[in-house]
Amino acid sequence: MTVTSIEKLTREAAAAELADLQARIEAANSAYHTLDAPDISDADYDALKRRLASIEAHFPDLKSTDSPSDKVGGAVADGFGKISHEQRMMSLGNAFEDEDVTDFVRGIRKYLNLTDSAPLVFTAEPKIDGLSLSLRYEDGVLVYAATRGDGEVGENVTANARTIADIPQALENAPKILEVRGEVYMSHADFAALNAQQDARGDKRFANPRNAAAGSLRQLDAKITAARPLRFFAYSWGVLSEPLGETQAASIARLAELGFQTNPLTQTCDSSEEMLAHYHRIEEQRASLGYDIDGVVYKVDDLGYQHRLGFRSTTPRWAIAHKFPAELAWTRLEKIEIQVGRTGALSPVARLTPVTVGGVVVSNATLHNEDYISGRDSRGEVIREGKDIREGDWVQVYRAGDVIPKINDVDLTKRPDTARPFAFPEHCPECGSDAIREEGDAVRRCSGGMICPAQATEKLRHFVSRAAFDIEGLGARQVEAFYKDGWVREPVDIFLLEQRYGAGGLQQLRKREGWGDKSAENLFAAIREKRRIPLAKLIFALGIRHVGEAGASLLANHYQSWVAFEQAMTGALIGEGAEWLDLLTIDGVGETFATSLVSAFHQEAERASIDRLVALLDVVDAEARATDSPVAGLTVVFTGTLEKMTRAEAKARAESLGAKVAGSVSKKTDILIAGPGAGSKATKAADLGIKVLDEDGWLKLLEGA
Repeated sequence: MTVTSIEKLTREAAAAELADLQARIEAANSAYHTLDAPDISDADYDALKRRLASIEAHFPDLKSTDSPSDKVGGAVADGFGKISHEQRMMSLGNAFEDEDVTDFVRGIRKYLNLTDSAPLVFTAEPKIDGLSLSLRYEDGVLVYAATRGDGEVGENVTANARTIADIPQALENAPKILEVRGEVYMSHADFAALNAQQDARGDKRFANPRNAAAGSLRQLDAKITAARPLRFFAYSWGVLSEPLGETQAASIARLAELGFQTNPLTQTCDSSEEMLAHYHRIEEQRASLGYDIDGVVYKVDDLGYQHRLGFRSTTPRWAIAHKFPAELAWTRLEKIEIQVGRTGALSPVARLTPVTVGGVVVSNATLHNEDYISGRDSRGEVIREGKDIREGDWVQVYRAGDVIPKINDVDLTKRPDTARPFAFPEHCPECGSDAIREEGDAVRRCSGGMICPAQATEKLRHFVSRAAFDIEGLGARQVEAFYKDGWVREPVDIFLLEQRYGAGGLQQLRKREGWGDKSAENLFAAIREKRRIPLAKLIFALGIRHVGEAGASLLANHYQSWVAFEQAMTGALIGEGAEWLDLLTIDGVGETFATSLVSAFHQEAERASIDRLVALLDVVDAEARATDSPVAGLTVVFTGTLEKMTRAEAKARAESLGAKVAGSVSKKTDILIAGPGAGSKATKAADLGIKVLDEDGWLKLLEGA
C-alpha cells in the first residue's frame, strides 16, 4: 500500500488525516478495552498509531490535546467498582522492524548520555496476549485486584482474581506493600475445552483465548470466573515499600521466589543483536508455547536507568514491545454498510463471509472512508495499486493477535461480472440530510446535527458516559430508549425529566420494561445529584469534536471556571484576537483543536443547546494543583540547546514539580530557560520583561525540590 511521506503532506491534509486517525483509534480503543469486542486487527491498529505519531511529530502544533498518543486502555465497564491506581498503569511503545529496535537502543544511550562501548543490559520476554491485572498485597495478604482500565482507574475484580490458582492469596517475606502487575490469560488447551463446553450447552463460542480470558475475569459473578481455567504471569510491579532488587531481572526472580509464575523465556541481552536473536527464537517457538503471545518486550535492566529515563504521557521510555507480523487470509466481501457516528462521520464497514485467520473466525472489517474504497488515500494517491473494493469481491484480509481484520488486497481475477463500483452516499442513511465532505477532510459527515437520530443518540450516549456525567441508572441503552420515545432529544432534557413529568413521569417510567418503583425513584435522584458537575467533566461531556478528556482537563486548568471559559470562547475569533492567541498558548492546544472548540461556541443551534444545559447546572471550578515546589503553577518555556539534560528530561522534571510547560512565549510566561542557540523566543522574552534563566540557573532553582 502506497502512503504519502510525511514530508509531502500539506498542513491542511495533515490536520484532516489526524482527525480521521483519532476517530478510528478511539473507536478501536473502546471496542478492545471496554467492550472486549475488538473490531480492527492489531496490525491495523498499530499502523494507525504509527501514522498518527509520525504526523504529530512533523506537525506538533496540530496535535490534539485529546490525542490517542496520550491515552492508555479504555473506560471502566458498567457493573464494577472502581479502584484508582496509586501508580498509573502504562501501555508500551511498539517496534515493528529490526531497525526500530536498534533505534530504541540508540535512543536510550543518547538520553542517558552513554557511549556505544558503555555496558547497557536489557531483559527480553514474551508479550502475553491477555488482560492486564494489578495485585496489591499489604503485610503479605492480597488486598485487592484491579484491571488496567484507562490506566488511572481500573475495575475492582478482587473476588474474581482470588479464584485464579496462579495468584497467591498470601506471601511470606514480602515487602510490607507490594503491587504485582501481570497478565491474565488462557492456554490453548483450556480454551478448546471451554469452547467444547459452550457447544455442549448450546452457548455462544468464544472467538479466541484473549477474549475468553478477559470476559471470564470481568464476570460480575465470581463463581463463573472460578469455573474458567485462567492463568497469570507476573512481569512487573507498581507501588513498593522496598525494592525487589537492583535490576529488572533480579526483581522478576524475586517475584518467582515469592510464588508468582514468571515467564521462563525471559532473558537478559547485552546488545540489540542479542535482543533480536532472542526475538526470533521466541517467534519460532510461538506456535508450540500453548498460549498466545503477540511479540517480545524489551526493558532496560538497570532500575536506576529506568528511573532516569522515566515516562512519556502513556508509555515508559525504558521499554518497548517488538510486535510479530500480521497473518493473512482470503474471503468474499458480501456487503458494504454505512454507520453514522457521534460527529456525523459516515464510516463504511465490510461484511465478510466468515473466515478463519490465525485460528479466529472474523466476519467484519473497517473500510475507513470513501477514498479507501476507491483505491486512493485521503490525498488522492494510489493504494492497493489503484484497485477499488466492491461488493462481491474476493478480498485479502489480515490480522495479528485476536481482532477483526483489515482488507489488504483485492483479487480482480475473481471479481464477479455483476460487481459495480461502490457509490458512497451523499445523503445520510439515517436522516437523509446532506452528507458533506469538506475540503481537506478524509471523512464525509452528515449535516443533520441533532436532527439525525444516529448523531443525537451517539451524543447522548457520550454525555452520560463514565468520563462525562456518569448518571447512575442512565446508561447508553436507557438513553437510546428515551430518545426513541421522545423523552430526551438533547442533554438538557435529561435534567428536565422530573420537572416536565413530575409524578406522572415517574408513573410512566415505572411502566417501562425493566423499571420499577425503586429504580425510577433512584434515577431522578441520580439526575438531581449530577446537576453539580466539575468543569472538566462538563467540557468533555459537550462532545465537541477533538475535545476529549485530556483536552477538557487542560481547558479547565487554564480557565479555572465556566464563566471564564465561556467568555473566552464567546470572544474568540478563529485566527485572530487576544482570546484566540491565549487559547493557543496552552501547551498541547493546536489550531485544529482550537478551531473546533471556538466553532462550536459560534454555531447558533449548538451554542443555544449548551446555554440551556448550563443554566440548570452548578459547575464546580477547577482546582489549581497544590505543591510546595519553587515552580508550582508557573508557566515555563525551554529554548535553545540544553547541555546537562535532554529537552524531554527537562520538560518531564518541570511538569513533575507542578509547572506548566508551554511551547511559545507570551505575556503569561513566567520563566524562559534559554540554552545556547536561543533565538526569537529569548528576544521576545526580553521585550516582554520575562525572567530568563540559563540551564545552571534553572537547576539551581530546582535544588531541593
